[in-house]
Amino acid sequence: MKSLITCATAVAALLLAGCSTLSGPGGVPVDTTYNSKGQDSRSLFLVLHYTVTDLQKSIRALTEQEVSAHYLLSDTSPPKIYRLVDENRRAWHSGASGWKDNKRLNSSSIGIEIVHPGYVQTPDGRKLFAPFPKEQIDALIPLVKDIVRRHEIKPERILGHGEVTPSYKEDPGPTFPWKLLAELGITPPLPDAARVATKQAEYEATPLDMYNVQKMLATHGYQVELTGTMDAQTQRVLMNFQMRYRPGNYEGQPDAESVAILWVLTNPQAPSATPPTTPTTPITPPPTTTAPQ
Repeated sequence: MKSLITCATAVAALLLAGCSTLSGPGGVPVDTTYNSKGQDSRSLFLVLHYTVTDLQKSIRALTEQEVSAHYLLSDTSPPKIYRLVDENRRAWHSGASGWKDNKRLNSSSIGIEIVHPGYVQTPDGRKLFAPFPKEQIDALIPLVKDIVRRHEIKPERILGHGEVTPSYKEDPGPTFPWKLLAELGITPPLPDAARVATKQAEYEATPLDMYNVQKMLATHGYQVELTGTMDAQTQRVLMNFQMRYRPGNYEGQPDAESVAILWVLTNPQAPSATPPTTPTTPITPPPTTTAPQ
């Protein structure tokens, strides 16, 4: 009886304390009455990868080595999604990465690894990338949508590993269906083809110097040093850029079409403003008068 009275007294005390709850770390009483307006999710980015190996080796690599990801998407039929790291914890998937002013994205991103063989090297030096099975992409899209919705991740912050770490990565590669994600509204719309064609003609007549090409790549988000020369780092960045926006040719050269696409992406068109309609008041004609006879 005494223990029941003690419990009842404790419950009453908690009720009298308002919203004070035992919800803090280690059972420390924390009052949750107030909720700050100035906050957002710690997960600002979603980074997509491929594993370049089979499912079992992917599982071992991502669970037993010094690398990890929040999710692993299998290549089985039907595909299976494995959660390897809780979303509230940091996974080690992006390394020394960066996008715009954000560095080391492991601390601010969710990583999805997709089981995929990557590419094979041909005798002439070309890379042949395997396609992503439709069934696998159909399983990926709901996962991406769910993560983006819950963490309110902006469309422009859904990126490939090669985009945030272009110096030595290129996944998910040129066969990943970025176009489909854009058409579904998951990622930003593709660059307007008419604007690209107009700018491409300009750059074919007068190529843009490398300093300004690098500057536009940096404005878009890539970590690139502004050297003013066509160097190895710029070639890697351009290759990853082309794999996403012009996957038919990803040699990493600053050709007129690629630079035109980049210009359109970094110079968004202002939405056309519809002029407000001014209501018109009908004009009433003056009364007809009959002249005196």
